[in-house]
Amino acid sequence: MGSAVVLGELLAGIFSPSLSPLTAVGGAVIDAVPPGVKDWAVALFGTADKVALLAGMALVMAALAALAGVLEYRRRFMGALVVAVFGLVGLVAVLTRAQATLNAMVLPVVTAVAAGVLLRFLIRRLQEWGSAGAEPASQEAPARRRFLQAVAGGGAFTVLGGALTGVWRGAAAVASEARSRVTLPVPASLAPPIPPTAEAKVDGMQPLVTPNADFYRIDTALAVPAVDPDTWVLKVTGMVDKEVELTFAELLAKPMVERHITIACVSNNVGGDLIGNARWLGWPVRELLNLAGPTAGADMVLSRSVDGWTAGTPLEVLRDGRDALLAVGMNGEPLPLEHGFPVRLVVPGLYGYVSATKWVTGLKVTRFADDVAYWTPRGWSERGPIKTSSRIDVPRDGRPVKAGMVMVGGIAWAQHTGIDKVELRVNRGPWQQAELAEGISLDTWYQWKLGLELPEGQYELQVRATDLAGTAQDEESRPVAPDGATGFHTIRVDVKP
Repeated sequence: MGSAVVLGELLAGIFSPSLSPLTAVGGAVIDAVPPGVKDWAVALFGTADKVALLAGMALVMAALAALAGVLEYRRRFMGALVVAVFGLVGLVAVLTRAQATLNAMVLPVVTAVAAGVLLRFLIRRLQEWGSAGAEPASQEAPARRRFLQAVAGGGAFTVLGGALTGVWRGAAAVASEARSRVTLPVPASLAPPIPPTAEAKVDGMQPLVTPNADFYRIDTALAVPAVDPDTWVLKVTGMVDKEVELTFAELLAKPMVERHITIACVSNNVGGDLIGNARWLGWPVRELLNLAGPTAGADMVLSRSVDGWTAGTPLEVLRDGRDALLAVGMNGEPLPLEHGFPVRLVVPGLYGYVSATKWVTGLKVTRFADDVAYWTPRGWSERGPIKTSSRIDVPRDGRPVKAGMVMVGGIAWAQHTGIDKVELRVNRGPWQQAELAEGISLDTWYQWKLGLELPEGQYELQVRATDLAGTAQDEESRPVAPDGATGFHTIRVDVKP
């Protein structure tokens, strides 16, 4: 069965780069799992959640293959029935995906047929071996050898074909060649220079601007969608005076804005790393909406990804003057493939599940009362404003440090509001104000540091932030669902002599 799946993936690389049976089933699984399971997976595996899902799918397929083999050996066609169900599941999964095409629909059928043929071939070889067992050893050995050769050949094809698929389909699916041809325009409005005092300069701190390769990725796309910028079109529909269509070339010709903006995932636990700060290049969404002219009563923009994922963003947030962007660039280069190439949304102050649509292809101006986005019916709140929070990055939780002056450092954020102060306390004692580095802008995180004289012993450190509106970080510990985690990041430090 593994060989048949690999064959299906290889054929998908030729006939359906955007959708294969494996990615269709994986996407359907992601859509079907309860929110609690999703939160558990992100908390346990972080940005490796998709690798974990693929590993789990491989184990399930191995179990199904074993079951099919046992049933087919005992009674003909019983194993083939398992394979048929396997193919039907793949077909149904393909039909649920936004990228479904006729080619994509044929592939699960081809995969199931190939699995059935291979199953029957192996069963015949196994039966020949079993029949030869009653014959002299000189006749049994060739039969055993033919069966083992068939199994080894199937295994080799699975391994080599899987490796080839990873190279071939991956390159096709992410449209890397198309990205390499994109030249970003010079911004009409450059990002303000980073102040020289914006870095706390504590050893072990992460960079003030997150490199693209280190930027977190959380989305529902098991395989990165293939989007050709030459055929990409963004459509604005719904409650508007006139519908608007925008091509990639037309978008690049618009006066671009460049800004540093910190974005965060709602699944980021207190102290977590599902947050990053980058220099984004894009056209303000409000300018596009102004062309369409939202009508009275509209209060939400439902953005849609090429793979069908949706986010519901409050209309007023996209028009209130903040730097909500149709982003085409990230840290001086075209968007990385996994971060939404060719175009994505970046909205300061909102969690990604209600704003940061990657591979965006549609904006529907509508009402919260009339439409729901992907995560809302799964128990998440509608609007998702980012909560003020802070994190200790240095020293690391549970790691020993040397007695004396211990430098503590980290980040704090209240996107689109800004941070006023950061405080630290030791063993639940009085709060001590940390040195707050200058912010790049109200839409980015701030670094901070504080030196503590700590003798030998064990200590608990906690941090809290207060935003520029005077609102202190919420101390009560709450989980990420339904609208973001709260609580003070707490670490334990073992101070050695």
